[in-house]
Amino acid sequence: MQPLDVSLWAGREIALALLLGFWFGFALDKGGMTRYHKIVNVFRYTDLAVLKFMMSAMVTGLLGTYALYWAGEIELAAITATLPARQLIGGALFGVGMALAGMCPGTVVAGAGRGQLDYLIPGVAGFLSGALLFGMLTPRLDRFFADLANTSLGTHYGTVKLWELWGLNSALLVLVVAQAILLLLYVLGRLNPARRGGLRLAPRPIELAQPGAAGD
Repeated sequence: MQPLDVSLWAGREIALALLLGFWFGFALDKGGMTRYHKIVNVFRYTDLAVLKFMMSAMVTGLLGTYALYWAGEIELAAITATLPARQLIGGALFGVGMALAGMCPGTVVAGAGRGQLDYLIPGVAGFLSGALLFGMLTPRLDRFFADLANTSLGTHYGTVKLWELWGLNSALLVLVVAQAILLLLYVLGRLNPARRGGLRLAPRPIELAQPGAAGD
C-alpha cells in the first residue's frame, strides 16, 4: 500500500480541485443549468442556453489545454482510447437519459448542492443504479463488443489524436476547430428559437384568504 501523500504540494492540488469544482458548480447554477426546463428545452430546440454553455466551455478548454501543452507545462497523457462502437452507443444512451431526466452528472451534483430533492434523490439514485447495472452487464457487453471487433465500428484506434490520425499540424487543427466553434456560437446567438413551445415550470400561485370572506 502506498503511503498517504500529505505533502504541501498534494494539499495545494486538492485545494485547487475543490476551488475549481465549487466554481464550476456555481457557474452551472448561475447559467440555469440546474433547472429542469433548461435541460429539456435544448432537446426541443426552444432554448439553446445549454448548448451555448457547453460550446463555450469546449473552446475555452481546447485553447487553454493546448496552450499549456505547447508551452511544455502539461502532457496529454490522460486521453481516452477511441472505440467508436462503445462511444456511439454510450453517447446515445447518455443523451436519451439526459433528455428524459432533465439532468446530467455535472448538473446533478450542482443541483444537489442547492438542496433540490429532484436532484438529490433520483439523481444520486441514478448514479448508484447505473453503476450497479453497468457492473452486472459488463461481461455480456464485453462479449457483444468483441463480436464487433472485425467491423469498422469495433476498430480500436487507441489513444491516437485527431491530427495524428489525419496527418495534420496540431496547432492548425486546434485553431480551425476553435474558430468553427466560435462561428457556431455566433450563429446560435443570432437565432431566436420560439420559446412558446418550450417547457417552463411556473410556481403555483398561493391563494390567500381575504379578510371577511364567507366561512371565516
